[in-house]
Amino acid sequence: MMHHLLSNRSVSMRRVCITLAIIFGILVITMGLLVILPFRSAGPVSQLRIVLFCFAFVFGIAWGALSLLAIPRALLYLLRLRRIEMSVKTWLSGSTALLMGCLPVALLVAGVIMIRMPDLHPITSCPPLTTDQRLLGDALKADVQTLAGTIGRRNVISRYDALGAAADLIESAFSNAGYQVRRQGYEIDGLEGRPCYNLEVEIRGTVRPDEIVVIGAHYDSAEHTPGANDNASGVAALLALARAFAGAAPERTLRFVAFVNEEPPFFWTRDMGSLVYARRCRERNENIVAMLSLETLGYYSDEQGSQRYPLPLLNRIYPTTGNFAAFIGNIRSRSLVRTTVNSFRSTALCPSEAAFLPGWITGVSWSDHWSFWHAGYLAVMVTDTALFRYRWYHTPEDTPGKLNYDRFALVVAGLETVVADLAGVNRTTSGTTSPQKSTATNSKLFQSDADERGLAVREHSFSTGIV
Repeated sequence: MMHHLLSNRSVSMRRVCITLAIIFGILVITMGLLVILPFRSAGPVSQLRIVLFCFAFVFGIAWGALSLLAIPRALLYLLRLRRIEMSVKTWLSGSTALLMGCLPVALLVAGVIMIRMPDLHPITSCPPLTTDQRLLGDALKADVQTLAGTIGRRNVISRYDALGAAADLIESAFSNAGYQVRRQGYEIDGLEGRPCYNLEVEIRGTVRPDEIVVIGAHYDSAEHTPGANDNASGVAALLALARAFAGAAPERTLRFVAFVNEEPPFFWTRDMGSLVYARRCRERNENIVAMLSLETLGYYSDEQGSQRYPLPLLNRIYPTTGNFAAFIGNIRSRSLVRTTVNSFRSTALCPSEAAFLPGWITGVSWSDHWSFWHAGYLAVMVTDTALFRYRWYHTPEDTPGKLNYDRFALVVAGLETVVADLAGVNRTTSGTTSPQKSTATNSKLFQSDADERGLAVREHSFSTGIV
């Protein structure tokens, strides 16, 4: 009688397992489609994403509810099996049901740990800028204006002269700050005779020189945009930080690198400048312990609803006001995410959010930090979240006048603390205690270089067969 009863329950357990597996499979396929579909603010693709999300939400609720019902039944079933001998198949049906039932709980716990790192002392509004911070804002504005306004569109395909002018300006800015600039050149198949350059400067570490911290930003723009926010803002922040730390004595080796060819069609290909750089670092067995990618950092808004996310559910977890800087990493880089955002929050005067997430989620790997993940290094992107907030992303309207330089200055000032902590710079004794002054001074040199050159950038039209 007991064997017959348990056999019937074994069949029931198998049905539960099959049902859970089917619902889980549908859920995975739906989430996969949400990840694959490109994010758009409007249009059919956006509507399809919403439908898929609702579909995933319903199946997620069903999966969670059925799992919660399956856990006590599976436990009771396994406890009763202890009294008699049953086949391996019978044991497996109960154990599988229990595991499938516990899976949503495990995923929920993992999601809570990964998705948000709340600030224990949150900043809800930004204070007025100090004189030094205003000087920093002016320096950032001057650099963005020179790159995105005077030079404008800059890419190897149709604006190679402009790309070269941008590289020359960055090199001059580094040199005027006291650095020795190294160019890493390479050519792209089909574009022979048009060498592209990553530009690197370095401060050798005094205690742990073999441990390297890389701060990077790409200086090219997408095909049809002047790229003020994407990514003249990142380059301006890079130059500001380089000027701030000129003359410092970090314990670790500190590098500032301007990357070329981040934008399509080179994004996520072997011709992406940061991937060329990261692979060469790996070939030389260099120990890069941290990499910060400075990506689209200049736009902030206090308007409710100004912040969007790739999945509607995230609106319930994160702020819907786009006034914060975001620190994003993959799961392997979770310790670096925590370190950087905690360092930022220790002195920053503006809001911040952070998360470490799977790299396949929309937007998580959309910059040069991806290249360092690919090479096996830990890396974090610092961003204003780009297209999820900035509606002029990758359009001709991405111009210098769209950026909020006061907020931008507060973010860069906070990043100075992050870089100091990562590189092992003593904040109280180094020259970085008042970095905004040196940044503003060096920016005048940068602007004068641009004026002297005249930036006579010629238009070029060039068609290519690169896919």
